[in-house]
Amino acid sequence: MSDVLSRVRTAPATTMDTAEYGADFAKEFEAAAGKVWKLERAQHFDEGDLPSYLAMLDGDWDRAMELADEMRPGFRADNPDRMDFRRIRVVAQPLTPYLRWELALLSMRAEEGENSRVVPVSAVRPYEADGPVPELVLFNPTALYEVRYDEAGRHTGARKITDPEIVEPCVPVLEALFDAGEELRAYSARLTG
Repeated sequence: MSDVLSRVRTAPATTMDTAEYGADFAKEFEAAAGKVWKLERAQHFDEGDLPSYLAMLDGDWDRAMELADEMRPGFRADNPDRMDFRRIRVVAQPLTPYLRWELALLSMRAEEGENSRVVPVSAVRPYEADGPVPELVLFNPTALYEVRYDEAGRHTGARKITDPEIVEPCVPVLEALFDAGEELRAYSARLTG
């Protein structure tokens, strides 16, 4: 058992609402180069008024995918050549409807340059003695966000942690999870194949 990821929850941090987080994230994103890490654990998020998400909620899968495909230019912009964006998506079985939809979008993101892997819940269990691992974005050893959501899965902002003694130990954990994961497009193809 390792408390590396759970320490994030209690580390000193700057708390930001969604607007502050968005602005700060944009600044870090523009300066980022090399590996950027994202860990997603929740099995459902509320994507607000995103048209593809709303179509999925209405049960119109074809429309949801058409609308998702229209998002591809944004997916490309999220993956500039200077950056290796590595997403680790924790997946529980059976898949929630949200997760089926998100995996389809993440497959499109992968086609546009995102480097995503899927891991089962069992892969993160060693880090979950104090509850589910946090949702994380790590830009460098002095910029880690614990992205926050309410109980309904609505984004509420983030906590930014800049202490290298908290941030740096997360990198080998994320690397190990990523290395143990299955490439997202291969995983999605197995689901639909």
